[in-house]
Amino acid sequence: MAIDLIANLDAKITATRWRSLKLYNAYRLTVALLLLATQDLLNNDHWLQNAKADLFSALVLGYFAFSIISALVTWLEKPNIDINLPIQIIIDIVFIVLLMHAQEGSQSSVGLLLIIAIASASLISEGRLALFYAAIASIGILLEQSYRILKLDNSASNYTPAVLLSLGCFATAWLAYSLAKRTKQSELLASQRGLDVQNMAQINALITHEMQDGVLVVNQNFQIKHHNTQAEKLLGLESKNWQEIPLTEVSPEIASMMQHWLEEAETAHGFEPTNLASPNILKLSLLSRELRLRFLPISESRNQGAVIFIEDWSQMQTQAHQVKLAALGRLTANIAHEIRNPLSAISHANQLLQEEDSDPATKRMLQIISDNVQRVDQIIKDVLELNRRDRTNQELIHLENFVHDFYTQFCAVEKIPDTCFKLTLIDAETMISFDRRHLNQILWNLCKNGWRHCKKAENSLELALSLSDKTKMVRIEINDDGEGIHESMRSHLFEPFFTTEKSGTGLGLYIARELADANGAKLQYKALDSDNGSGSQFIIYLKKI
Repeated sequence: MAIDLIANLDAKITATRWRSLKLYNAYRLTVALLLLATQDLLNNDHWLQNAKADLFSALVLGYFAFSIISALVTWLEKPNIDINLPIQIIIDIVFIVLLMHAQEGSQSSVGLLLIIAIASASLISEGRLALFYAAIASIGILLEQSYRILKLDNSASNYTPAVLLSLGCFATAWLAYSLAKRTKQSELLASQRGLDVQNMAQINALITHEMQDGVLVVNQNFQIKHHNTQAEKLLGLESKNWQEIPLTEVSPEIASMMQHWLEEAETAHGFEPTNLASPNILKLSLLSRELRLRFLPISESRNQGAVIFIEDWSQMQTQAHQVKLAALGRLTANIAHEIRNPLSAISHANQLLQEEDSDPATKRMLQIISDNVQRVDQIIKDVLELNRRDRTNQELIHLENFVHDFYTQFCAVEKIPDTCFKLTLIDAETMISFDRRHLNQILWNLCKNGWRHCKKAENSLELALSLSDKTKMVRIEINDDGEGIHESMRSHLFEPFFTTEKSGTGLGLYIARELADANGAKLQYKALDSDNGSGSQFIIYLKKI
């Protein structure tokens, strides 16, 4: 990556040098045109009263032709700029020195062009050969002045203008070299900072991509600037580029919550920067999933935008619930084993008393004891079964045959008429991977619960299979025509020891859901609307093999 960045930087620098050289060629061509257009005026003016007019005109024409050729070569970017630039500058210096010679006694006027040429060459070459150009120019100036003194005008023995112009060339070259060196250092530092920023951006992208939480970055105009794949999964969005898409289009509910969050900041009297990590928590029910949203401002002001963290709140609650129940399960398992021994003794003693005592009142009391002993024993069995939920023995099961056998066995054991319990199967060879004993207990708990609450009329209870071709999921539905479950109690439906029956243990539905999760299935509740009552529906989602 660093090599690519350096190569790109070199390419940009070379392109910049070519553009600068093209600009300098345009300047040279402009100067040559001005000299060509004004040479007649200069020849007749006192400024060139001692100049050799023919030599000056020839030099101007030659300089103009050189400017055109240099401009064409530079436009084609041929040959290499490290060769092209020195040749042009050296020829430039030679022409300017010859023009100075044609201006006998007026060196300073055209000589100023040397300062511009050396400064331009030094900047374009990034300081390289800057002093070399100054040395070439100084040698030419001094040779021209010496030639004039020796051959043309012996009285003009003053080297002061030539020396000052030479010093000016060296000073210009040194300043240009220093400026070019500092510019190069700045460019190198900028490239290093750019590499650091690029690496940091990639690290941030990797972190947000691998986060378990969804991330949305929204600006002040409610446009999405960044998001990760987890946000797409949690919000049920399609995998595409959502950048610059309005948040109202992606999720109107989240946009409304963010607007409310902004209004809270406006009503508050100031927003302290120390409160940036305050838990701005909002909950959103979406796609049968409960999400928790946290809004954090991008800057000190909320009006500049926000970073929205999206967490699967239902999954977090489940994990916390499982951690608590794991500890509770170990404790209850030990307690259950300790209770079973005295409970067996109580049950045995109660049976002996029932055989000996014939008093009706005493028998009734003993029967109450027997019923409660059986209830406690059932609770112990459920608790022990719950602690074995992770020890699954999954096997391939033909679902239609299994459900049909279960239906026959359940009706026989619970003494349910066939007319009251409806069975609906699908004509397919559906195979699933599941623990046979767990699936039997899940269906038994759900069907027994449905039979307890239904009206026990014709088709009051139904066990149905359905298959989805799109999701390749199998649905097992247990429907009843009872009064249903009140909306305020639905959130507690699968909690342990929650029951609406006086004789219930409150573990049936909880165990069913835990066993389903242990086998990779999902158990959900849905209220049914009917003419005579709400009704209840429990759905088991299974993966088809």
